[in-house]
Amino acid sequence: MLPGNWIANARLSAVTVPARPVLSPQEQGPKSRLVALDWMRGLVMVLMAVDHSSGEFNAGKLMADGAFMYKPGTPLPVDQFLTRWMTHLCAPTFVFLAGTAMALSIRRRSARGESAGSIDRHLFLRGLVITGFELVPSAFWLPPGRYLLQVLYAIGTSFLFMIPLRRLPVPAIVAVALGILLSSEAVIGLSGWGPPERTPLLAGLLLVPGYRGTIIVAYPTLHWLAMMLLGWAFGQTLSTQLAPALFARRLAVAGALLLAMLVVVRGANGYGNMSLLREGGSVVQWLHVSKYPPSFSFVTLELGLGALALGALTLIAMRVAASENGLLLVLGRTPMFFYLLHIPLLALVAKGLGLEHKLGLGAAYGFAALVIIVLYPVCRFYGRYKAAHPNGIVRYI
Repeated sequence: MLPGNWIANARLSAVTVPARPVLSPQEQGPKSRLVALDWMRGLVMVLMAVDHSSGEFNAGKLMADGAFMYKPGTPLPVDQFLTRWMTHLCAPTFVFLAGTAMALSIRRRSARGESAGSIDRHLFLRGLVITGFELVPSAFWLPPGRYLLQVLYAIGTSFLFMIPLRRLPVPAIVAVALGILLSSEAVIGLSGWGPPERTPLLAGLLLVPGYRGTIIVAYPTLHWLAMMLLGWAFGQTLSTQLAPALFARRLAVAGALLLAMLVVVRGANGYGNMSLLREGGSVVQWLHVSKYPPSFSFVTLELGLGALALGALTLIAMRVAASENGLLLVLGRTPMFFYLLHIPLLALVAKGLGLEHKLGLGAAYGFAALVIIVLYPVCRFYGRYKAAHPNGIVRYI
């Protein structure tokens, strides 16, 4: 539970993306890399289920991921810390891959001759729908009349910003993203804003997390828009005929460079950490970075790990034929559907059994496995239905 209780039981991460075809290990070029993207989303779905299960059942769950929520000197038990920490990969990866999927989708639409205005309308409607889906977690996590703006809010509103921004050249897109990530800490610090009483509503929606009356802003838009912009730029590289092995090596290099930046920023223990500084030299302290709001050290850590993981999955996809019924592939093709079902399922089970926040880490992992087992066949059916009805309303879920 967060200090100050400004965001109750926040469990965050998901995004919806188009389904991908299953490919053989012999296929080369850009298409052979798409299976790795699906596997990556599926892997993050599994991690997300662990985090949300922990939020329902685990009495000792840590929520100390930002300077606004952490009191210096608070103990960080290694098992609880690492369980929470490993799920930090979820939101940055999905927002980043949402930008990648958008780039691929728009390129396909443009190739079919769809007008820019039609694409803009699609992005506008999709952004509103994704934002509206935030009502589902709020209904199960908060009392009536209160609303939690988390990762779906960040993704949906970022879609709206992408309507004009997608017209910029890739170097400008990257510059805007880096500008946001590098300047946000300075803007917050110079403004004197802090949750919640000193922060105007608009600033809260865009930059500073915290309570705003009946609204709890967990994922202010601009930080996550920056990650979507980087994903968009990454999506442009998938249009080339770069060999998968070389593509994987470049991901490894990018991941290593990002982690090197983390070492520099975290080592300096100053700007770039969003005021969540190291209190020692332990591994836990090096990894204890700010997610609320995302610090530059948080972004470099999570995108660095994501790049390394995606590179590894790309190499695996070159050598192993992807099973259409594989767990990661199924979940990676139906992430929004899984997200919207697993939250109510976990919440209802915890409440029905009278076990809310009463058990330990074993229960968190066990119930996460259970919800994945239960929803796997449902997601597999839904994925097939969605593929057979690409223009139906299910394309939004």
